[in-house]
Amino acid sequence: MPEGDTVWNTARLLARALTGARLTGSDFRVPQLAATDLTDWRVADCASRGKHLLIRLAEPTGGTPWTLHSHLRMDGTWRVYAPGQRWTARPAHLIRVVLTTATATAVGYHLHEVALMPTAEEHRLVGHLGPDLLGPDWDPAEAVRRLADRPAESIAEALLDQRNLAGVGNLYKCELLFLRGINPRTRVDAVPDLAGLVTLAHDLLAANRGRWTQSTTGSLHRGQTSYVYGRRAQPCRRCGTAIRKEELGERVTYWCPRCQPAPT
Repeated sequence: MPEGDTVWNTARLLARALTGARLTGSDFRVPQLAATDLTDWRVADCASRGKHLLIRLAEPTGGTPWTLHSHLRMDGTWRVYAPGQRWTARPAHLIRVVLTTATATAVGYHLHEVALMPTAEEHRLVGHLGPDLLGPDWDPAEAVRRLADRPAESIAEALLDQRNLAGVGNLYKCELLFLRGINPRTRVDAVPDLAGLVTLAHDLLAANRGRWTQSTTGSLHRGQTSYVYGRRAQPCRRCGTAIRKEELGERVTYWCPRCQPAPT
């Protein structure tokens, strides 16, 4: 499941393979861009913004810079292949974008919100996002301010709202709340230390940046990488109480009922 660190890693993977290269071909399998041909365009940069990927391009004539935008949501991914290598990450019917250079092929699977726009207009798709936990604009005070603007919202839902801070997904939401001893249903205005919470969010994502295995426990061993996420009915690593799981808002939430007592 893509979260901010996974998308950051994907942007770096694409940057290493594509930045500075001239495209020898492109294939868009989305209706709005089906006739688009980016042959001879140069890849200037690849960046992430929350769960959004931005591939910045330069026209052959040196005109207006453009950005190829895609959103990974829950199931999107990009893979890079060497020339002649089989594309094996997902079934072919899930391919949405293919970008080819002389040395690499980038294949986007199950991408969402694919769009090509002038780079100067990127704000139309990402301008609403809060501070990016792994971006150069990270501002913990602004993240706290945005969270506090919706005091009656549950903290579980507030952390997933990318308008507050960009990059937290369901895994980090559950793990953050466990580590801070906060019940997921707690109102934002009842969280005792929002600043500490967002600082921990930044630290957890930063610790996993550059690797594909996400761990909040410090262990990279299979089955030992999380405290509560994905561990329904298993004993809490702290107190032994069975981990619970339920639908909260539109997402599944895991928590320990003893370590994260219900708000009074």
